[in-house]
Amino acid sequence: MGGKILPEGTMILENPVYIRGKGSAVGQEEAKGPLSDYFDIKADNAKWGEKSFEFAEKKFFMSACKKAVEDAGLSLNDIDLLLGGDLLNQIITASYSARDLGLPFLGLYGACSGMAQALATGSMLIDGGFGNNILCAASSHYATAERQFRSPLELGTPKPPTGQDTVTGAGATVISSEKGNNKVVIRALTIGRCVDFGITDANNMGAAMAPSAVQSILTHLQNRGKNPLDYDAVFTGDLGMFGSKLMIDLAQKCGVDLSEVHHDCGSMIYEGMKSKRCGASGCGCCAVVLNGYILRQLEQGNYRRILFTATGAMMSTTSVQQGESIPGIAHVIEMERV
Repeated sequence: MGGKILPEGTMILENPVYIRGKGSAVGQEEAKGPLSDYFDIKADNAKWGEKSFEFAEKKFFMSACKKAVEDAGLSLNDIDLLLGGDLLNQIITASYSARDLGLPFLGLYGACSGMAQALATGSMLIDGGFGNNILCAASSHYATAERQFRSPLELGTPKPPTGQDTVTGAGATVISSEKGNNKVVIRALTIGRCVDFGITDANNMGAAMAPSAVQSILTHLQNRGKNPLDYDAVFTGDLGMFGSKLMIDLAQKCGVDLSEVHHDCGSMIYEGMKSKRCGASGCGCCAVVLNGYILRQLEQGNYRRILFTATGAMMSTTSVQQGESIPGIAHVIEMERV
């Protein structure tokens, strides 16, 4: 037997899915931020001893995965499946990491929603009895994603006020069917819908993603019969400063006040850093904040129940060049301390 499916993509897990291990690896800029002490591994430069930025991103992905498996007290032989993704064409970071890790692999592309997408997919597989230990991971790198989606780095193009900086880093989580000594459990999730408000500016992804975050969070609350204050925190992935304010405003227009419990990973990771005006984005953004900061807060009892909502801008270089608008998507994972 599996979980119960409610309207609009919400799923209640019949069999609890436990967080068994976590790992995070970040770049030098992220290590300067306020969450630095929470990250497991910190690189001292963007290439991290590799011959290219793409090879460096793979090193971040691999390092986070190995740390999560180690933290779970397992070996790679104990992992049934790797679920992962990144921002590069053909998700090459995750794919080549899967080659080297030697694990059965499902590559996922959800843009910056990748971490939540992997956790949602893995949780459904474990709930359905199709695995006991599943490794979920996501990564991004400033120097790989920025030059693919925006401008060549060599141009030094300044960002507009709504522009966010892609996080260099990777996060990985081992989820399990076994409770053991694990203190955090996934109870429910909501798979988001693509929501498009007609945003065409690749430097304004917060605006593109905010409507989908509102749609998914409000759907989850309605289907769970909850209000925002039933949660200690509602985290979004990488809306940044501008997108976060827009999301709060949109939710209030729908009659829901998220302002008291909302936190955004993209705002948190660079908070106080003047050079990062609008915050962060990228698959690695919410992945490192989840596996560095959020899960530790749950384990230590500082949070009892939270919503983790990773958001993604579902665009490509082709779609942007053709003037297509940017659909947003958001997936919600409900976690609590047990």
